[in-house]
Amino acid sequence: MKECRHIDSITVRRNKIALFLIILIVSMQIISCKKLVEVIPPSTTINSANVYENDATAIAAITDIYVGISRQNMGSGGISSLSLFPALSSDELSLYNGATNNSVLYFYKNSLSSNNLNNPDFWTVLYQNIYTANQALEQLSLSHSITPAVKQQLLGEAKFIRAFCYFYLVNLYGDVPLTISTDYKINSLLFRSSKGQVYQQIISDLTDAQGLLSSKFLNATLLSETAERVRPTYWAATALLSRAYLYNKNYLKSESEATAVINNNLQFQIVLLDSVFYKNSYEAIWQLQPVNQGWNTEDARIFILPASGPNAYAQPVYLSAQLINSFELSDKRKEKWVGTVSTVNGTYYYPNKYRSATYNDPITEYEMVLRLSEQYLIRAEAEIMQNNFNDAKNDINKIRSRAGLPPVNGNDQASLLAAISHERQVELFTEWGQRWFDLKRTGAIDAVMNVVTPQKGGTWNANWQWYPISINELSLNPNLIQNQGY
Repeated sequence: MKECRHIDSITVRRNKIALFLIILIVSMQIISCKKLVEVIPPSTTINSANVYENDATAIAAITDIYVGISRQNMGSGGISSLSLFPALSSDELSLYNGATNNSVLYFYKNSLSSNNLNNPDFWTVLYQNIYTANQALEQLSLSHSITPAVKQQLLGEAKFIRAFCYFYLVNLYGDVPLTISTDYKINSLLFRSSKGQVYQQIISDLTDAQGLLSSKFLNATLLSETAERVRPTYWAATALLSRAYLYNKNYLKSESEATAVINNNLQFQIVLLDSVFYKNSYEAIWQLQPVNQGWNTEDARIFILPASGPNAYAQPVYLSAQLINSFELSDKRKEKWVGTVSTVNGTYYYPNKYRSATYNDPITEYEMVLRLSEQYLIRAEAEIMQNNFNDAKNDINKIRSRAGLPPVNGNDQASLLAAISHERQVELFTEWGQRWFDLKRTGAIDAVMNVVTPQKGGTWNANWQWYPISINELSLNPNLIQNQGY
């Protein structure tokens, strides 16, 4: 892994002068431009030790991770692209025949290569964020000048970020190196840790985060409450923990964590389908603010098709026949969350969960990362695995009722697990790789992809459920072994 480079300051005095000028300049920009991000972005020219000497720059250093996730466009391979590329890998999206982006084509045909350096590199981006989180944990622990409440919240956010990034690494790549420090000499020689070991760290970090994070949504100072749901809270850690436990088959704990979130009905509620993806929706557990001037979400920009239909570069994808045919006839999610355009070449369906794809539209939507309906589906699955079928059906039917569907009535594990798989497919489509991960963790991936990949023009190999590690990363660490099949 590459060491994150920071420009060292020549003197302490120079650091302080630079820091003052940066804060002054950026503060003026925020006041004049009314940027959505509520905090001052950090400067990469400030020595990391000095960043964690005061509240403003310490908060900004952590916030810059969220800004980075939001800023990267959907095709860049940044973390926000996790709603696009794993959906291409799975059975959710189809690709326009004339698409010119080779990276999109490789993911779509399940034909990735470690030698193609132009492919999105989730590995590097996620590890860069982990490095920042590790740095924050080390420096915050040493700092005595930050307000105690701010320090506690930032420690919790750093733990949460590290767990969040490792969750995606382990589900994209399988076994991955586990680094919890900024020591480059150690990190550059790490072997891959087993998925089980990585999940132990994820669960440990999220449990720690629960004890550190506020249960309230906090504003830019981290000292007052806000309506903005853009900083992780105790509830975000709990929601991700319920998912981590489910993936590890610890169904009792998964159910318990999901129940804690669901029972907090003062902060979280199932809302109407039209309102789910609005900014500060009551269904939102954690969202990301837009930071690209003039735009709402990156999802809308790439998913919403123009009247002319899909095209070679800007909007090359649309919903697959497999997904469209999965909706029941009266499912309101198809009506509310799926858009259509008809051209001389036929009718195309596209994800329409986010509605604003017009430059300079008012900001009405935030990128949804964690939401309440998933917690109902997590709890339902955990209940099924514990043979608690009645409660599981109640949770499934909570989601189906909103979609205008009749209740499920199965009374055995197999039929109810099939119902859960179906609900997750039509509820969480094109959201953060959920379908791709579900196919892998439930053991359904070979059966599905052996059918789907040939239809996409490729040939399926079971090894390809794990993405390849870039040849650049392999060259930097002699102990790093490539995934099989590449």
